[in-house]
Amino acid sequence: MPFTIPFADRLNNVETSAIRELFKLLGKPGIISFAGGFPDSALFDVDGIREAVNTALTEEPGAALQYGATEGHQPLREQIAGFMAGKGVSGVAANDLIVTTGSQQGLDLLGKTLISPGDKVIVEGPTFLATIQCFRLYGAELITVPVDGEGTQTDKLELLIAEHKPKFVYLIPTFGNPSGALMSLERRKAVLEMAVKHDTLIVEDDPYGDLYFGEAPPPSLLALSAEVPGSRERLVHCGSLSKVLSPGLRVGWMVGPAELLAKATMCKQFSDAHTSTFAQATAAQYLKAGRMPATLAKVRQVYAERATTMGNALRRELGDAIEFVQPQGGLFIWARLTGAGGKVAEGAELARRAIDKGVAFVPGAPFYARNPDPSTLRLSFATVGLEKIEEGVGRLAQAL
Repeated sequence: MPFTIPFADRLNNVETSAIRELFKLLGKPGIISFAGGFPDSALFDVDGIREAVNTALTEEPGAALQYGATEGHQPLREQIAGFMAGKGVSGVAANDLIVTTGSQQGLDLLGKTLISPGDKVIVEGPTFLATIQCFRLYGAELITVPVDGEGTQTDKLELLIAEHKPKFVYLIPTFGNPSGALMSLERRKAVLEMAVKHDTLIVEDDPYGDLYFGEAPPPSLLALSAEVPGSRERLVHCGSLSKVLSPGLRVGWMVGPAELLAKATMCKQFSDAHTSTFAQATAAQYLKAGRMPATLAKVRQVYAERATTMGNALRRELGDAIEFVQPQGGLFIWARLTGAGGKVAEGAELARRAIDKGVAFVPGAPFYARNPDPSTLRLSFATVGLEKIEEGVGRLAQAL
C-alpha cells in the first residue's frame, strides 16, 4: 500500500497561487509579461547597496554575520523609525517596531497571533492574493468590502464591522495590490474614527506608499493616527523595503501595540529566529548613507512614464472594451472588461487568448476572497520598457 502523508487539515483552506501557476506559462519565447508584481531589477541601486555591504562588513562585521535579536538589528530599527518620521509619522521610536522578513512575514505573524479558526477578518475586494491565502491558512472567515477609485468604501466597511465584529480589518490604502487604488484623506480619517468607535483593530499594509507619480499621497493611517485619539493603539502598520530598494534583502517591519509586538516576536522566534542580520545591517547602512531619496526619485519617474504609456495604449487600442482608473502610483493598472462590441468580457478567457498572442497578465478573480468579478484583470507596467508596453498592449488588443 502506498504511504499517504497526513497533511494538516488547515491546508484544505488554501490552494496554489493562480499567479505562480501562470508563471509556468511564461517560458514561451517572446512573451511580453504584464503579470509580475515585482519592481524592475534594472532600477536597483547596485552601487549603493554594494557600498552599504562593504560599510557593514567594515564597521560592524560581527553584528552583520552573527545571530541577532528577534526584534531586529537595533541600528536598522533606528533608521526605519527615522525613515517613517520623514514621512510624517510621529511618536514611533525604534523599540516600537520589529523587523520582519519582508512585510509578508508580518501578515503571517498576524495570522499566528490573532486568528483562531472561524474568526472573521475583513479584507478589501480585491486584495493581495497572499493575504487571502495566509489568513485562510489560519482558519479565518474572510469578509470583503468593495473598493472604488478612492479606495475602500468606508460607508460599507462600517456596516460590515458593525455586523460581523471582525478580529481585525486588513487594508492597503495606498496604491494597493492589485487595485492600484488610493484611499482619500477623508476615508482614511473615517477608518481611524471607526476603529475607535467600534473598538476594532486595523491593519495597514503599506509596501507601495513611496511609489507615487505626482503629488505625495495623503499621510498613512499611522501618520494620521496622531490626529485621532485612541486610534494608534488599535492600529498595526506593515512596511517594506522590497518595492523601493530590493526584494532580495527581505526587509520589512511591523509597528503596533507593544503587547501584539511581543506575541509576534515570540512567534517569529519559532520560525526564523531573526531576519537575516547581514541583510539588516546592509539596509541600515543604506538608509544611513542618505541614498534613498535619489533612488525613489528615479523609480518614481520611470514608473510614472510607464504607467502613462500603458494607460494611453489601453485607451487607444482597446477603447470602450476596457475601463480603468489611471493609477497615481504603485506598480499596477486594475481594469475591467466591458464586453463592448461583442469583445471578450472575462479576464480568464482573455488571459488564455493573450498567451497565444505572446502577452501575459493576471486575471482578477483570484484577488477576491468572495464573489469574484470575472471581468477584472491586473496589468503591471513596472518591468516592461515603453516600446514593449506599446507592443504588448497591441497584442492584447488582437487577443480581445
